[in-house]
Amino acid sequence: QVHLVESGGGLVQAGGSLRLSCAASARTFSRYHMGWFRQAPGKERELVAYITWSGGGTKYADTVQGRFTISRDNAKNTVYLQMNSLKPEDTAVYYCAVGPVTGTEFGVDYWGKGTLVTVSS
Repeated sequence: QVHLVESGGGLVQAGGSLRLSCAASARTFSRYHMGWFRQAPGKERELVAYITWSGGGTKYADTVQGRFTISRDNAKNTVYLQMNSLKPEDTAVYYCAVGPVTGTEFGVDYWGKGTLVTVSS
């Protein structure tokens, strides 16, 4: 069992920045691939970005490429999502997840409860 707790969400104006954090309970955190998903009202949950266990591999959704950066600190059991140049369409609940990577696809074994990001225009 892995417990994930997100933080850092909030209200920000368009063009602003936020950094989300996800703290994991797993003692073997450094062995897990980690991802961030988001779900906007009335829409399906979508992958935003993921990072491999070593931090050597990352993948981003086209909609956030160049604006968001995923990173991890294995010593702190924490994964981050730095979000810059935020747009109103980035408004969503952001979820942290842990799971396997197959090819370039990220599966999910565990979810966090999410943190709300609201971007005002």
